[in-house]
Order: sequence, then C-alpha cells, then structure tokens
Amino acid sequence: MSAAIDTEHYRKRLLDERERVQEAIDYLHEENSGSLEDETQEIQSDNHPGDMATATLDREIDYTLEENSERLLSAIDGALERIEDGTFGTCRTCGRAIDPARLEALPYTTQCIDCKRKEERG
Repeated sequence: MSAAIDTEHYRKRLLDERERVQEAIDYLHEENSGSLEDETQEIQSDNHPGDMATATLDREIDYTLEENSERLLSAIDGALERIEDGTFGTCRTCGRAIDPARLEALPYTTQCIDCKRKEERG
C-alpha cells in the first residue's frame, strides 16, 4: 500500500503557483491596456513599417503568453478541486496513482506518465 499523498504540501505549491501566474496575467493586461495604435505612436520615428511589425509581434507574443498562463491557471484550479474531492494524484485515464516525482514536477497533472506518453503518440 502506498503512502497517502501530502495534499497540504501540494495545495500550498499550487496556491503559490496560482498567485505567480495570476500576477503574470495581471502584468500582461497592464502592459497591453492601450491600443496597438497608441503603442506605435509612442515610437519616435517616421512610422516605419518595421516599427509597426515589431509592435504587432510583441503584442502577439504577449497574447500567447497570456493564453498559456490562462490554461495553466485553469489546470491549477482543476488540481485544487481534485484535492478537495479526494481525486488528486490519481490518473484520470487509468485510475492508478500518479508517481510522486511526477506530481512534484507538475502538481497540476491529470495523468500518469505512461498514459500521457500514449496520448502524445496518438
């Protein structure tokens, strides 16, 4: 019989990670509060097309980071819910316990490494 999972340890890690991710999202919102036109007007040049391209790329990168952060936030919330309902640390695919080393690396994971690898292979 395996030892019980220290859910308080993982709850604290998840809450700390959640706070860090939320701060990153808030920062991205603050950075992108103005319109792209406002941003390019701040660039002191002759409105060179390269400046607009750079500003557009920067904005797209920020949106991608925000999207990834939102997904991570959702995964963290899901893990916190699994702690509450007693299913944390159980693979959603096969029902076996997820290896503690995997949980330590990715406390919001929903699958054991074997099921995750099978899923990735298609």
